[in-house]
Amino acid sequence: MTSTSEMPARLPVAQPQSGCIVCGPDHPHGLRIRYETGAAGTVAATWVPTSAWEGFRGIVHGGIVTTVLDEAMSKAVAAAGHRALTGELRVRFRRPVEPGKELRIHAWVAGRRRTLIDTEATLTAPDGSEQAHAWAAFMALPEAPG
Repeated sequence: MTSTSEMPARLPVAQPQSGCIVCGPDHPHGLRIRYETGAAGTVAATWVPTSAWEGFRGIVHGGIVTTVLDEAMSKAVAAAGHRALTGELRVRFRRPVEPGKELRIHAWVAGRRRTLIDTEATLTAPDGSEQAHAWAAFMALPEAPG
């Protein structure tokens, strides 16, 4: 059983910042992806990964792909007007992601269960083939006092 003294003194705050490794313009080594907000709870972006993000030669590291999809789903949650943090994340890699090719990122809010916000995201090639698909449950944060 968890006692009150073991609980964090304050809850985390989800605030965008210009130094974000994925979308921040001020991160010196960041991806600088510009997500565009669509209808409530959807976002899209294009991304051309470079060889700097490779794991195996000629294949973008799966952790980078996962990070990009997680960020997209986070942006979709924010576009739907929620403050939340990733609670659980699953990614299915359908094809190796090659550097140097323009990819399309799309993410959306799929539903809500009490304090969880369900999301999905895809990474697709120009021919429409799905490179990766992600599912996540975001934990809604309590409203800030004010």
